[in-house]
Amino acid sequence: MSATDSTVLRPRLLGRATVNLVVVISVLYTLLPALWLVLASTKSRDALFSSSILSFSDFSLVQNVKDLFAMDGGLYSRWYGNSLLYAVLGAALGAMISVACGYAFDKYHFRHKEKLFGLVLAAVMVPQTVLALPLYLLASATGVVNTFWSVFIPVLFNPFGVYLGRIFAQGYVPNEVLEAARVDGAGELTTYVRVSLRMLGPGLVTIFLFQLTSIWNNFFLPMVMLSNQNLYPVSLGLFQWNSQATVSPEYYPVVIMGSLLAVLPLVLAFIFLQRFWRSGLTAGAVK
Repeated sequence: MSATDSTVLRPRLLGRATVNLVVVISVLYTLLPALWLVLASTKSRDALFSSSILSFSDFSLVQNVKDLFAMDGGLYSRWYGNSLLYAVLGAALGAMISVACGYAFDKYHFRHKEKLFGLVLAAVMVPQTVLALPLYLLASATGVVNTFWSVFIPVLFNPFGVYLGRIFAQGYVPNEVLEAARVDGAGELTTYVRVSLRMLGPGLVTIFLFQLTSIWNNFFLPMVMLSNQNLYPVSLGLFQWNSQATVSPEYYPVVIMGSLLAVLPLVLAFIFLQRFWRSGLTAGAVK
């Protein structure tokens, strides 16, 4: 190997080593908190405040699970069910709404279409916390504050989902297919349900996963809208328990155990739907 080739190869190896180092640091930064959560969930209250959290002694996982579901009369089960209802049903309906709106923006021509889509893009940049107070005032005016609907209805409409829906419609539904369906006599609704919606399956799953994650982690809106503990999602319920743990240390193990169980639905959703999610992320790449 000549001196020139060695000089060229050295920066490449150095750059590759730098990239690998950054990747390793990023992976550790992501996995270490999750590892701590798993180990801490197996410890008793006394072990949490000692230096033995990384050891495999004092295994109290089963007892922590029992304490979690027995705390405050089994409130955690209610919170978990609420989160599943808010997130799964809300994400499913929200994804259908987002895909339908995105499909309409892409496939139909109507007055001020691009201006309206510009408003959708502008709404994407608005933080959800900014909208909490206006949503509360609207809910108060309609009398639905501190009800299931005050949290459920706002999560059905997601501007980012509408934007993704239009991208997926461009990438997955050729205009020629729609023209062929219309020539065969199919109406617009029939064409959408029987033809377009099937082709939009990967995009629908992708939007569903995005909205599922967003709704499951939603905290500020339920905190503003709800005062009835029986309507709390897991995020708000664990926050309340964590606040009480400063004066009642017995809440610490159940908060950690509850946080671990709260992560599982998102992990399972991404594992079982990753095939559709990966293909959905490539929508439009072949255009």
